[in-house]
Amino acid sequence: MSNPNYPLTEVPAVMPARIAEVSRNTAETKIRVRVNLDGTGVSRLSTGIGFFDHMLDQIARHGLIDLDIEAEGDLHIDGHHTVEDVGITLGQAFAKAVGDKKGIRRYGHAYVPLDEALSRVVIDFSGRPQLEMDVPFKSGMIGAFDTQLTHEFFQGFVNHALVTLHIDNLKGENAHHQAETVFKAFARALRAAIEFDPRALGVIPSTKGTL
Repeated sequence: MSNPNYPLTEVPAVMPARIAEVSRNTAETKIRVRVNLDGTGVSRLSTGIGFFDHMLDQIARHGLIDLDIEAEGDLHIDGHHTVEDVGITLGQAFAKAVGDKKGIRRYGHAYVPLDEALSRVVIDFSGRPQLEMDVPFKSGMIGAFDTQLTHEFFQGFVNHALVTLHIDNLKGENAHHQAETVFKAFARALRAAIEFDPRALGVIPSTKGTL
């Protein structure tokens, strides 16, 4: 007996383009984000925070997501508003680009090492925002980047992409290594979750029939 939540579907001749552009303008920041979820990992990044650009590049390269981000923020105060608002805008762009989530795998996870550091990231495009993050950074600053802002970036992304995200740094003594393994694992988990499942194209991956 067939399950009505998983009807047989024909494979679309052409998959939809998953590209989105979102702008966010406030008294604190001016941000423009453009994403192509089916890209090749090309990035153009300008946030005014060098290490943050380096981490965003990890998302693009290891997620095979084309990422174009321009951000002007009140860096004369600190990086908080810029980093948080980039997370918010990136989350909005992802939500727009992924659409109704038909045919995606929905779940993704990855373990990524870098020398002594090891991180695990698990993501679910559930439609329910939830962040659980355990990253005991060994240093408060990496260049001009405040490591506390890592949580603010991911919280902004989660709230607006409407995903469940678990991030755990399992080992690490160098803060740069810890952060890089987190962002690389996030990229790999994203890539797995938004990938189309050839056995379920056109089907929303939920028994509820909606996400």
